[in-house]
Order: sequence, then C-alpha cells, then structure tokens
Amino acid sequence: MTEVTVTGPDMLEPEATEPDEPGPDHGPDPAPPPDSAGLPGTQSPETHPHDRSQPVPGAGPRVWLVPTPVGNLGDITLRAIEVLRGADAVACEDTRRSGALLSHLGIRKPLVRLDAHTMHRAAQVLEKHPRLAYVSDAGTPGISDPGSELVQAALEAGVPVEALPGATAFVPALVLSGLPTGRFTFEGFLPRSGRERKERLGAVASRAETSVLYESPHRLGATLRDLAGACGAGRPASVTRELSKRFEETVRGPLSELAGHFAAEVRGEIVIVVGGQDQPVAQPQPGDQRDWAQAQAAQGHSARDIRDLLIARGLRKNDAYALALQVTGAETA
Repeated sequence: MTEVTVTGPDMLEPEATEPDEPGPDHGPDPAPPPDSAGLPGTQSPETHPHDRSQPVPGAGPRVWLVPTPVGNLGDITLRAIEVLRGADAVACEDTRRSGALLSHLGIRKPLVRLDAHTMHRAAQVLEKHPRLAYVSDAGTPGISDPGSELVQAALEAGVPVEALPGATAFVPALVLSGLPTGRFTFEGFLPRSGRERKERLGAVASRAETSVLYESPHRLGATLRDLAGACGAGRPASVTRELSKRFEETVRGPLSELAGHFAAEVRGEIVIVVGGQDQPVAQPQPGDQRDWAQAQAAQGHSARDIRDLLIARGLRKNDAYALALQVTGAETA
C-alpha cells in the first residue's frame, strides 16, 4: 500500500491564472460577456453538430471534478467525456483553454470561470448550474488549484461531489524518477521566500521518504539550488517537464547537477522529485569540480551561478568563489 502525505497548499499560486509563459492557448483570460442571467464570466452555449449531450447518471444537484489531459488530448477518459456532455455547465480556470478542449471533444456547454480570483462566486454558480462539472487548466482538480475551494463550497451547500480518476502530473513524474514510491510526500509549490520557504526546504531535507514538488519554469533553477543547499549537493532527485507532450523530458541525478543543467530557463510544467535523506547520496569527487565548473562556464553560466552551484556541491565558499572566477575569467562573482 502506498502512503501519501500532502503538505503543500491546495490552492494554485495566483499567478497560475496569469501564466508565466503567455501564449496562444495559455494566458490571462479576457473578461467574457455576461450571459442572459447576468452572471459575470459565463459564456452561453451554441449549437454544435457533434454535441451528443445527455443526462449524467445520478439524480439531483451534483459537482463533478473532471481530470483533463496534462498534455496529450488522448488521455481524456470516456467517463470524463460523458460527464462533460451531461453537466448543466462547465466551470474552469481559463475559459479559452477549456473551451478549446470542449471544442476538440465536440461539446458545447456554458463555461463559467472559477479560478483563484473568482472562486468567491462558487455558491452563486452552484445555484444557477446545480449539476456542475469542474476542470482545471490541466490534470486533476483540487491538486494545487482552486478545486478544493469549490469542494468546500459544494459540501457547505449540501451538494454531493464526485471526483473522477484521471490525469495528473505528479504521479507519472514520481514513477519516472526511479526513486522509492512506497511512501512519499506531495509538497506542491514551495513558498517563494521567507521563513516559511526555509522551513519547507528543511522539512524536505529531513524527510526519510521521497518528496514531490511543483515549480514554475522561471523559478526552477533557483529552487534546485535551494534544495541542493538544504538537502546536500548529492541528494538524488529528478526533474520532469512537458509530460505526455512531444518534448517530454526527465533528467535524473544529484541535486547540484540538476541545478546546473537547469540553470537557464526552460518551458513547460515542472515536477521535481527529491529522494529521502536515507537514500544513497552521490558525492562529487574533488578532482571533478574543476571539470564540472568549466563545463558550466562553457554553457554560458555566470561566475555567481557557478559559485553558488559549487557551494551546493560541497565546496567551501572561498574555494568556490576562486574556482568560479578562474573558469569564467570574471573579476567578481
């Protein structure tokens, strides 16, 4: 039996509704026009030739949490499609992203935006749409997104809730890491700074079981350096990004090497898996430090970054400073 401990926040960071990497299918959601009932953020349905809407089993009001693909649209389940077709409306974080998915499935439903900034309208939405399907931008609702708040609102209103099994990012990443999976803790997103971040890093460092974290692309390098500093340079770990997509990638190795590998910003959704403190640690050999530092310099990393990474790899601060200057030819780090 796998034991799971969830310690991270259930709410996706506010920035997730205004993503780090704006693009044609993922960006701030424009304010949609009011529907006929005047509920802000609702898009009215239109007739679609392939819409085979039908009642979903189960009488009366209900909320369904519907997992959606994290990348490959083929990962949607038949039951998820059935629920989306039969619900009164679909609530979501981003109407454009969810609208594209429904269009792909040939489904036309009212779309209601319920994200971290609009979840206060949950009771009003449930009253207007008593049989409501909820989807997040990707994966299973309620894991590091506002889905948990909708569940609370539904239960307070006496509305039954069903959670469908389906796609999620951290389970495949955990399995792909090659680290022990019998017991693990899901940390979600770390706090950005301050004492709480240090405390959470310390908890990851002292934990005997595997830890799983989410991170945004532009903070990946800094988080890996912080993890290396807290857990030790050689703590085994992995980074998985772009799950189920064309450029899916899982990189495994000591935290310090991963910090060097991902020093430059990358794209995609990120899952970090960190081994427990009792798992074997790969310590870099002293003679390897110079070659490693030169390789980092050749990739264009700054003397400051190389210095910090060398410290994370176990080199003394003064030695790391001197070596970073030597391999980069910089005057200051």
